Amino acid sequence: MQNPSDTVFPGADRITETVYPLDATLSELFATSTLDAAVTGFACAQLAGFAGDDRPVLWVQDRLSRREAGRPCLAGLPHGLKLLHVMANRPVDVLWAMEEALYSAGVCAVLGEIWGDPPALDFTATKRLALRAEAKAVPALLIRRAATPNLSAARQRWRIGALPALSDPYDNRAPGAPLWQADLFRARGRAPGAWVARQDARGLVLSHTTQHDVARQAIA
Repeated sequence: MQNPSDTVFPGADRITETVYPLDATLSELFATSTLDAAVTGFACAQLAGFAGDDRPVLWVQDRLSRREAGRPCLAGLPHGLKLLHVMANRPVDVLWAMEEALYSAGVCAVLGEIWGDPPALDFTATKRLALRAEAKAVPALLIRRAATPNLSAARQRWRIGALPALSDPYDNRAPGAPLWQADLFRARGRAPGAWVARQDARGLVLSHTTQHDVARQAIA
């Protein structure tokens, strides 16, 4: 079976792949486009490791995120992942729900969606989420659309965009597994970098090549 990285980096001499674990802290995921669903797919790929856990993932959205990006589609979630969906009106309600959930042992992860740059989402709010997530060893993800990377205590900050999908192995006219451009532009405890990301049976896989000119062509 063809290695997907051979398609992502055609002609590369050496390709490095890393299965990226989801750390028990606060991570922010910024969408490169407000109409791009890549950031949601990237988040779901990170949560795939919790499939089969008896505890659900808390997924909470503010009103604008629901209106512009839609609600979670159960059919598109990793198989076996349990979901508790909360619909909030204001960003401050999303932050409150996320923090309260992190006090509980009844969830395996927390995912929030906030649209724009609301005043409630300041350094203090992100610091509270980061500290609570680390204290309880529960990952917290925050999807940001139509947002700017202002001051934040998030330990990891990603910028996620869509790439052309892999070919379907059974129909070369159909799209296959999705690919994402994943740029880690701020991180504590690990080096920032840029990768081509995808999900497979191992979880979230980050790929890059030692031939920088090939990599730039592949992700352009």
